[in-house]
Amino acid sequence: MKFVFFGLVLFFTSHSILGQTKQDSLEIKQAALDYIESQHKPNPSQMERALHPRMVKRTFWKDKATGKDYVRETATESMILLAESYNKKGDKFPASPKKEVLLLDVSERTASVKLIADEWIDYMHIVKLNGTWKIVNVLWQYHDVKQH
Repeated sequence: MKFVFFGLVLFFTSHSILGQTKQDSLEIKQAALDYIESQHKPNPSQMERALHPRMVKRTFWKDKATGKDYVRETATESMILLAESYNKKGDKFPASPKKEVLLLDVSERTASVKLIADEWIDYMHIVKLNGTWKIVNVLWQYHDVKQH
């Protein structure tokens, strides 16, 4: 019994030493918020701040001609342009947009995050490079998959 208790203490102590800090959690959440908020009020520099230059965003889509599903990809450069132009008229989001960030798993240098926004669900992989958390992967879908 003492061995089990000692093992648990050692596990939780080493986990807290090696795991994320409260500041890391805040910075991870901020990267996800920068991603969505840069689209609410067009701000390409905010989007650029959130994304790694080699980020890839993916979703499934249905080809209208064949009816077959396929994976559609978007890169960082396109997302920065999107942040600049998507909501320029201010009509793409409600007055108080939904933006719920759930930290699914966080380690010292990697995190998995779920962003629940108005029309979308985004799963993100975020990595800490040179002291800064950046989004490297996004897999998203509409809440209503028929929209794809």
